[in-house]
Amino acid sequence: MGGRPVSARGRGVSERWRAGPRNRLTDVAGLRVGHASSERLRSGVTAILCDRPTLASVAVLGGAPGTRETDLLAPDATVAGVDALVLSGGSAFGLDAASGVQSVLRGWGRGFAVGAFRVPIVPAAILFDLANGGDKDWGDHSPYRDLGVVAAQAAALDFELGGIGAGLGATTAACRGGLGSASVQLPNGATIAALVAVNALGSPLVGSTRHFRAAPFEIGGEFGGLGLPHPLPDDVAVPRSKIALPGTATTIAVIATDLHLDKASARRLALAAHDGFALALWPVHTDYDGDLVFALATGERGPVPDGGARVEVAAAASSVMARAVARAVFATLPLPGDTLPAWTSLAG
Repeated sequence: MGGRPVSARGRGVSERWRAGPRNRLTDVAGLRVGHASSERLRSGVTAILCDRPTLASVAVLGGAPGTRETDLLAPDATVAGVDALVLSGGSAFGLDAASGVQSVLRGWGRGFAVGAFRVPIVPAAILFDLANGGDKDWGDHSPYRDLGVVAAQAAALDFELGGIGAGLGATTAACRGGLGSASVQLPNGATIAALVAVNALGSPLVGSTRHFRAAPFEIGGEFGGLGLPHPLPDDVAVPRSKIALPGTATTIAVIATDLHLDKASARRLALAAHDGFALALWPVHTDYDGDLVFALATGERGPVPDGGARVEVAAAASSVMARAVARAVFATLPLPGDTLPAWTSLAG
């Protein structure tokens, strides 16, 4: 499987940057995350709730996205903040989950004021997990609205990773995917964090090994501490994909920070986080992926510094997203009826 591993430790990443106390998206204050999962359906929903309306943007680089209310995230759109974001399985059926989250928020009196009415703003993105062996015979109406309600009501600071929520039915070219999260605290005190549902067309692993492509960015052995294989295998540059089942992919994510950004800068942060996809998955952003990253900026720490500090923020967004991808796959456990093995079941 590739000989002596090369450790990612001691290369400067963990010396300059450290993971937050939870190593999750909720290390950015003002955010909570909840899951709803159905093992019978083999699918689920993840809701990201904002304690107050929060500036958001989005970047879509995959060729087959499925979204709701992403146009209002454009820099010239009127709505300045969102109340929640939703990541869901179920392909286009999963967009119903946002209605469930919206109904919970409306009951709490949340939403954009329009005269005497309040309209909760809940953009959403979906991944395709219909062909993963679950029971999708749900009748006239999909279950995703109800799953959205459960996910919103479960939102908390601590939440599980792996085969749960939007990542329950996710797969990659090499093994099961999952739901992952990671955070980083920069020397200037800012926090950047990521959450991702990994259902990639490509693979998170180096060739046919168990080693993660994101290994150089690992902090504290958070996804096994295997490092990179040495020597690199001959098939390191050979793309592994689910191309035999086109339309069964998409990686969807959220990158968040406590820095103050405008919508244009938030979109730049989302684009930098897409680089994290490329650091952790191969191939990525294909015609059959709907790869998407939402960005959230709570503004608690003031503006992004200029110069090298701005470059460091972008680099941190890329690395924290790569780590979240690997943590998703690492944390996912086997389930009866799996069409692909979990990473934990792969030969060492």
